[in-house]
Amino acid sequence: MRRFALAAVAAVVLIAPVLAQTPAAQAPAAPAPGPNTWTVDTAHSAAGFSVKHLLVSTVRGTLGPIKGTIEYDGKSLETLKADITIDVTQINTGTEGRDKDLKSPNFFDVAQFPTATFKSKRAVADGAGKFKLTGDLTMHGVTKELTLTVEGPSAPLKQGPNLRVGALATATINRRDWGLQYSRMVEATPAVSDEVQITIDLEATKRAPAGL
Repeated sequence: MRRFALAAVAAVVLIAPVLAQTPAAQAPAAPAPGPNTWTVDTAHSAAGFSVKHLLVSTVRGTLGPIKGTIEYDGKSLETLKADITIDVTQINTGTEGRDKDLKSPNFFDVAQFPTATFKSKRAVADGAGKFKLTGDLTMHGVTKELTLTVEGPSAPLKQGPNLRVGALATATINRRDWGLQYSRMVEATPAVSDEVQITIDLEATKRAPAGL
């Protein structure tokens, strides 16, 4: 038994240095973005909303950071595809108590549904410098089709090694369609309007082509 124990210790001593030099397994690297892939610049993008309170005033607020990608060849709207994620855990209306209520199970329930996502399905021209972008909005665990009215994209601007474009997207939704409602007692009075206006300012970047 003693001889076996000594042999085991010796094996560990011999193998340990080899294991220490063996590189740890790494997760596969994310694929490099294609030539038509634009990445949302979170620092220069924002999602806002406004809703009527008691039919007499307008409450305005912002959601959290926006992330995502947009595919667009710069020529045909048929190539445009957006995959956007918005962090709703950082909703902010400037009033701590109201924000806490909005994050609670009374409304957004951010502990269970921390993000809202939009995945586009089609884009159609809507006059000079505008287009309609239709896709699925998933929010509060509910997925429904939504059409955004988009102004842009702006002409690409080169900054350092990257190109930048901007766009403004707006829409009006009925919050009840996504299950965003209080108890029946609260909803019996027009405390909060059913209609909510959404405004999304996006800035996106991609690597400029060589020689540009």
